[in-house]
Amino acid sequence: MKTRNIYKVLALVLCFTVAFSLFATLSYAKTKGEINASVKAAMDRFKKQVKGSTEYLKVAKGVLVMPNITKAGFVVGGKYGQGALQVEGKTVSYYSLAEGSVGWQIGAQKYDMVILFMTDEVLNKFRSSENWEAGVDAEVTIIAVGAEVSVETLRSQNPIAGFVFDQKGLMGGVSVKGAKFTKIKPE
Repeated sequence: MKTRNIYKVLALVLCFTVAFSLFATLSYAKTKGEINASVKAAMDRFKKQVKGSTEYLKVAKGVLVMPNITKAGFVVGGKYGQGALQVEGKTVSYYSLAEGSVGWQIGAQKYDMVILFMTDEVLNKFRSSENWEAGVDAEVTIIAVGAEVSVETLRSQNPIAGFVFDQKGLMGGVSVKGAKFTKIKPE
């Protein structure tokens, strides 16, 4: 009986630790300069780690760069990040990503995500939305980092393609479905 109580206390402590670290991440608003520096570093990693990235970037109408997304959970979890939308290589607006989840999960991880908008139509819909939700407002196809996908295939079959890379931590699987992207105005 005592052992069971010890496990319950340890589970509770772990839950609060994960919740606190996630809350600390959520409550920290970055400045434009911090976001821009993180975006530049993530784009450098993207170009090094993703096959075909240079060609993809040339044909994309817009690129949403979400560096250092933090995901944590212990039964209840969430993820958060801040990044920028670039059109023709220039930042046009800033976004936050937030998602909550409930289910069997434990751990924490950080990763970068780049979402390519391959047509003007999907880019304009994203830009005109206040709270754009992946999987509801549009499907985002996650492309495996090592996959060799031609530019033509990407453009014709995946109007919105996502790449997850530079993963660190102990949590399996990354999904974009359900993630909400909201425009922010950092200082």
